[in-house]
Amino acid sequence: MPRLRLYSFSALRRNVIWTGTCGFGRRQADVLGRLDAVEIQETFFRPVPVGRAAKWRAQAPPGFRFAVKASQFITHEASSPTYRRSGRTIPSGERAGYGSFQDTPQVREGWEATRLVAEALGAEVILFETPASFGPTDAHRMDLFRFFESIETGSVKGIELRGPWASHLVERICDELGLVHVVDPFDREPATYGLAYFRLHGNPPGPTLHRHTFSEAELDRLKSVCEDYDDAYAMFNNVSMLANAIRFRDLVRSRTSPHPSSE
Repeated sequence: MPRLRLYSFSALRRNVIWTGTCGFGRRQADVLGRLDAVEIQETFFRPVPVGRAAKWRAQAPPGFRFAVKASQFITHEASSPTYRRSGRTIPSGERAGYGSFQDTPQVREGWEATRLVAEALGAEVILFETPASFGPTDAHRMDLFRFFESIETGSVKGIELRGPWASHLVERICDELGLVHVVDPFDREPATYGLAYFRLHGNPPGPTLHRHTFSEAELDRLKSVCEDYDDAYAMFNNVSMLANAIRFRDLVRSRTSPHPSSE
């Protein structure tokens, strides 16, 4: 469980918890109408037309928040099975240029596609999810710093490092680059403070985690964890994500003061 954090302004404001899902699933209207946020997943697999992103923004109610999952061209090598959904055939001579935050045309293409959609949506967060193979090597650390120091965006930048990165190293990297450490709070504690961005993959982590349905006790625990931060996103990423997210948002709304999104 996260450490207790004390803030000088805690008595003056209640933290905001935005509840959403990682992707629309099959019920886009329910996500836009009943939740606070959505993380666009399609942008990870392939470039999304800006016009399509603008339609999502127009369909969303005032105050609804968008996050964008950054292109796999930035984070994942071309050997990743996720490229089966990329919609392109990659020539063998170009495969080495994809992923790992390298300084290549392919990575720059991924960032430009991500940036344009994020701007069209007015996205609050851009999420960079790395594969487990992206470990804490010197080369990877150098590429991380070079990449994030070279891009500009008005969105919060979050990073979910799935390799074996030590917490103290993640904390230093995020602090120096202005990143939010994205985690599943049932798996580990974030190495950053202030704003939290939680992706709920399932509990306990394991082969069947995405099929997990969160219990009332688990949602109560999640609410307590979220309240330990300035503000927090709770983004469900399991099979029953919409139902779980609606239940969690109802729980957040049950607080005695008005729901944060209406303040």
